[in-house]
Amino acid sequence: MFFKIFYLANGILLFFLVVFGLALYCLRQYLRSRKSKLGDRNENFVNVGIFHPYCNAGGGGERVLWCAVRSLQAKYDNIKIVIYTGDIESSPNAILEKAKSVFNISIELDSVTFVYLKLRHWVEARKYPCFTLLGQSIGSVLLGLEALCKFPPDIYIDTMGYAFTLPLFRYIGCCKVGCYVHYPTISTEMLRRVQQREYSHNNHSYVVRNPFLTWLKVTYYKLFAKIYSWVGRSSETIMVNSSWTENHILNLWGVPFKTHRVYPPCEVKHIKNLKRIENPNKIIILSVGQFRPEKDHPLQLQAMYELRTLLTRNEDLWNKIKLVIVGSCRNEADYERLKNMQDLSKHLSLENSVEFKVNVPYSELLELYKVASIGVHTMWNEHFGIGIVECMAAGIIMVAHKSGGPLLDIIETSEGSQNGFLAVDAIEYANCILSIIYNSKEENDVIRNAARSSVERFSEKEFETNFLRAIIPLFNKGLK
Repeated sequence: MFFKIFYLANGILLFFLVVFGLALYCLRQYLRSRKSKLGDRNENFVNVGIFHPYCNAGGGGERVLWCAVRSLQAKYDNIKIVIYTGDIESSPNAILEKAKSVFNISIELDSVTFVYLKLRHWVEARKYPCFTLLGQSIGSVLLGLEALCKFPPDIYIDTMGYAFTLPLFRYIGCCKVGCYVHYPTISTEMLRRVQQREYSHNNHSYVVRNPFLTWLKVTYYKLFAKIYSWVGRSSETIMVNSSWTENHILNLWGVPFKTHRVYPPCEVKHIKNLKRIENPNKIIILSVGQFRPEKDHPLQLQAMYELRTLLTRNEDLWNKIKLVIVGSCRNEADYERLKNMQDLSKHLSLENSVEFKVNVPYSELLELYKVASIGVHTMWNEHFGIGIVECMAAGIIMVAHKSGGPLLDIIETSEGSQNGFLAVDAIEYANCILSIIYNSKEENDVIRNAARSSVERFSEKEFETNFLRAIIPLFNKGLK
């Protein structure tokens, strides 16, 4: 009886595997036929598909997207750029106008087509309270399948980190495949935090308290890392945005010959020419970043609370200080997070010393760069930090988290070449801010000048040069 059940189960499994294999084969043949017809219609053009479901979000990843599109338009005459987006409520003109307003990047509409995806909700983190990484990754395959069926490109570039779409487009869609990795989906630091039972935004307290759940999550992370490694290797060229990301991708994917470090584009040329506006009666501390949980905005509020404690005997100086938090909201979860931070500022009695600015246009951000004297960035293991670089270009003295890109690529704290400050907790942030406030003008000017001199390697021009160099293998193989 046992063997009958065993053989029956194996037979059913084999049947489903055969059906699944046939379905993939039929899909592959259909996509090849569709792509061939598209090629016949535009035989002198190469279709470049860029997968960026949140292209209208207005963050650093979107600056990378639009600079990449602009550089492709400038380099190649015979391409048609297709952007896969889930921003179904925004027209192409509205999306490109926002790119111009937020990033000061102009894109030619004639050679850009938007393919609107309706299944974007499958990659929303809120849809997966448990096994979020796996759920979002499987969801990205569904979203990628929708994109592939709606328009199969010749060359596919993922610019948002959805690595699970790479084998789909390469092996089923028969595309040349590349990717730009902002942040590895999983990292050794994430695994370490779970193993050491440290609380974080993606390691809840009920997991930290339970040894069995901790073991289960560690096992899940290790298995997921192996799958992530396999799908990542299917990319034919891999661009990473920092030394920190590069180290993790090399460790996970193990393909150094295909990996290129391409720092994200920062608007340093124009910002360096901004004329600073000094006001002795105001000390503006500026924070720039999307309202996402990993940005750890509450730490900024805690740092302000600690700073007020340090200045209890100098009330006049405290009254001059204001923290301005500038960021964009992508969805309802971000707006809810913003509301929670506004409530926290009231709870800490900081409502008169903190101001939140949401989805501000580029022109307003430039005005803030002129008046701010200190900048804060609190994300742990920030993959790079475009906001940090732009603040430094504006002559703002930065205090960033002592980890990730800020530590390895951007901020130098050694004597003689210091261009900013690094901190870990609220007290360290408060002490760094206080040091900047109490420094002489000459001391701060030395730091500002060093910061402005150091950011040229992160310019848009450098990005475009390195980006176009990294994707040459795709075009050498993909041009007809």
